[in-house]
Amino acid sequence: MSKYRPIMIMGCTSDAGKSFLSAGICRLFSNRGVRVTPFKAQNMSNNAAVTPDGGEIGRAQYLQALAARVTPQVSMNPVLLKPSSDTFSQVIVNGKYDPEITKTVWMERMPKLWPIVCNALHSLIHEYDLVIIEGAGSPAEINLRQRDIVNMSVALECQADVYLVSDIDRGGSFAHLLGTFMCFSPKEQTLVKGFVLNKFRGDPKLLGDAMEWLEKQTGVPTVAIVPMLPHRLAEEDALHHHSSLKKDGKTINIALIAYPYASNFDEFDPLLDEKGINLVPVRERESLDDYDAIILPGSKNTAASLHYLRHSGLAAEITQAARRGKMILGICGGMQLLGQELRDPHNLEDGDMTGLGLLDVSTELLPHKITQQCTVQWVNGGKLQGYEIHHGHTIAGNHAKVHLLGLSNNSANIMKKAEKLDTSNALGWQQANVIGVYLHDLLKNTAYRQTWLQSIGWQGQSVDWEAIMDAELDHVAAQIEATGWFKDKNLG
Repeated sequence: MSKYRPIMIMGCTSDAGKSFLSAGICRLFSNRGVRVTPFKAQNMSNNAAVTPDGGEIGRAQYLQALAARVTPQVSMNPVLLKPSSDTFSQVIVNGKYDPEITKTVWMERMPKLWPIVCNALHSLIHEYDLVIIEGAGSPAEINLRQRDIVNMSVALECQADVYLVSDIDRGGSFAHLLGTFMCFSPKEQTLVKGFVLNKFRGDPKLLGDAMEWLEKQTGVPTVAIVPMLPHRLAEEDALHHHSSLKKDGKTINIALIAYPYASNFDEFDPLLDEKGINLVPVRERESLDDYDAIILPGSKNTAASLHYLRHSGLAAEITQAARRGKMILGICGGMQLLGQELRDPHNLEDGDMTGLGLLDVSTELLPHKITQQCTVQWVNGGKLQGYEIHHGHTIAGNHAKVHLLGLSNNSANIMKKAEKLDTSNALGWQQANVIGVYLHDLLKNTAYRQTWLQSIGWQGQSVDWEAIMDAELDHVAAQIEATGWFKDKNLG
């Protein structure tokens, strides 16, 4: 049973830093010896991870679990919404796609989802000493409050200590904090234990007596000023990285095609940390001739992403680059759209489509969704770790050779030549300079990343990404602790 009242991090706005702070706080208390766990009732993101038992949760909660040094589990994020169009999201409940709730109109979902949220929340409270809860968006959205299952309803359910966070770098923080607080009911206001100014630049003396003024209006103190911290932690649900092509003769430029409904951008974060590598998000048509490689990420709606590529003209640029010998790497949905055709007999996406024809594979979308962590054999190297999230079943033609092969109990002779392998369990294929795989987190494998980057002309040395992330979490935790935010918390 939990020893301490849950701590809940709410934000005045989206992107206030809730996920980042929650991860840092999980590591802070883990470092103090507290058995701590993250929780977010409902997340909306196409950045998903797979737990060891095969369930889907948001990447933010997966990272927070690693920060807490506990095994990620579906109860940490019982409801995950994965947008596949402007007005439709696939609903993941307790780690699995739930077609019934997905079909239920949003206004009628709360009675079905709230008991699931409560069961998950209380299971964690029972199992851990401390639960760090992350809210979603803003808790002050009046039009959403009657159906709230992620913000103040959760705080009231477990009587959490609430800390309200504002992104002061945006400006208007004190108005945001005061206005959000005033939108709460008196009962909800009693749960708010402190305000937090996040992403602060400069000298705190510049704030003058604003914090005293805010406390006089609300009775709530400002408990922490968190500085703007450069960090490597993954973003929760969007691609915030910005860069442009560098023509200096030294830099390796990689185009990351950012089509609509692209997913799991964070799996390419290891490239951002490599010296001499410039990862450039490409959203509109431009010549790709000056790039050394092109990455097509996963997609929650492969057909819609493919349609965008054709409509924007990017499909023609990718095809031209491939024919000129540029390295092309497609992950999951990115692999599927590189193929000959995409069949959709169950109308899961936008119907049948012809692929880009750069990889001799064909994919059929099936109702059953595969979600699992896996170990695969790289036919040109050793074993690799990653995970699968996809509906598609892909079959290769004669021109695509096996690149990755899923391991099974009868795979003792896996290291035969690729042409002689049993390809029924293939998870990746290569055709000259075009590679397509189902394995997410492929580039987080140091040996693979090293070899792949060398193949496009890089001369650096890759380091272990997991070790970098672990050190980064300790760094963020130390910076949060330095604010004095939890110095009076008798935890651990």
